[in-house]
Amino acid sequence: MTDRLIAQLVETRSESARANVLEELRRLILSGGAPPGAQIPPGEVADAFQVSPIPVREALKTLVGEGLVVHQRNAGYRVSQLSVDELREIYFVRGTLEQAALARAVDLIDSAGLDRARRRHDELVTAVKYDDRKAFHDVSREFHRELTTPCAMPRLLNMFEATWNLTEPFQAMRAVGPAIQEALNDDHAALLDAFATRDTAAVLEVGQIHHQRLESAIVETAAELGVRHDD
Repeated sequence: MTDRLIAQLVETRSESARANVLEELRRLILSGGAPPGAQIPPGEVADAFQVSPIPVREALKTLVGEGLVVHQRNAGYRVSQLSVDELREIYFVRGTLEQAALARAVDLIDSAGLDRARRRHDELVTAVKYDDRKAFHDVSREFHRELTTPCAMPRLLNMFEATWNLTEPFQAMRAVGPAIQEALNDDHAALLDAFATRDTAAVLEVGQIHHQRLESAIVETAAELGVRHDD
């Protein structure tokens, strides 16, 4: 696992490697290339980027602060491994933030924004049709971004993105089956209809149902995702 992680970093190393240590480590974690529990050896990362250990330690310190990496004395650095209770808590926070963003965005989104969200929805339908789970995972986040970004509340959106990032290493949408994906897409379609009519109450109702459905699906597939059970 460690060899694979380092190999991926070597492949993506650019001329400005020093500046890219944090960016590339974060990208690798969020993409699932370094799955939960994977060890991150600072020395080998420094060698891959051809930099001193200092920028690597600084990058890892930042990722620890973001909750993406954990550090234990005598055990080194690892990609965060959540428990079921921790996962539930993160989804609760994420759902609360998203509801706040949706409530404001419904009155502020323009026709171009709605069109972009509809295109993302079409991509999700296509992903289910061809059982492209990676595309479904990636585009799901883009769909939600299209509907929340118009709220124009950068601090709220930053917190929303941060909580979403905490679950990204699990690549959750790649674990759920087509029946659940289709149900989630039905929710997306209902959200688009509610946005189109500027029906805030309907947006929040569908948003809550959708979030509960998503959380239940993730908890049900916790073992497949590698989520550890609480003690």
